[in-house]
Amino acid sequence: MRKEELKKLLSSFKEEDYYKNVDLHIHSNESDGGLTPIEILNQAHKKDLKYISIADHNTIDAYISTNIMADDIVIPAVEFDCIFKGIPIHILGYGFDIDNREMKTLYAKNRFGVTTNWYRIFHLRNPKEVIEKINNAGGLSVLAHPCCYWTLNLDKFIGDLVKMGLDGVEVYYPYKGMRSIVKFHSRKNIAQIADKYNLIKTGGTDCHTKNLL
Repeated sequence: MRKEELKKLLSSFKEEDYYKNVDLHIHSNESDGGLTPIEILNQAHKKDLKYISIADHNTIDAYISTNIMADDIVIPAVEFDCIFKGIPIHILGYGFDIDNREMKTLYAKNRFGVTTNWYRIFHLRNPKEVIEKINNAGGLSVLAHPCCYWTLNLDKFIGDLVKMGLDGVEVYYPYKGMRSIVKFHSRKNIAQIADKYNLIKTGGTDCHTKNLL
């Protein structure tokens, strides 16, 4: 799918889609999730999901080790650990060329880089480089779960990422577990910022369990 087609598709999804039939943030056991990529796909079909993305931490092995991309409901994705203004953040990439050479320089070099929190925190990427490489690979870049970031001025924080080429922000997200407690901003605030900068609004469960949420 071409970048403009993907942008049009993601922009067409509404809040109700993300809580009913679209999940663009799922983790498989290729990083720290509980399901194999095939199990995710099978469960997605049983739940009648229209679109899904496996967005593993710093790896696309879910797509390399299987043929799940042959299924029309799958949009390829990845979630990169980055640091911006001293704050650890996650940037999602969607719809990029999984064979792109520039993107390969961003992926983790070992299992610690996709599964182990303490290791990942010491291997944070530059968001400008991540956004540029996702863009050059024909993909869209999205800031994940922004309510949880330790910044007082989230508007400026996101605005500065937009200047780097950020395409979207994750708005429709259940905020379960620790993130239901550690929140600094509201989804309403995120949606308003997305509208201000004309960003795509995406969403997903950030599922790490053995059952899709």
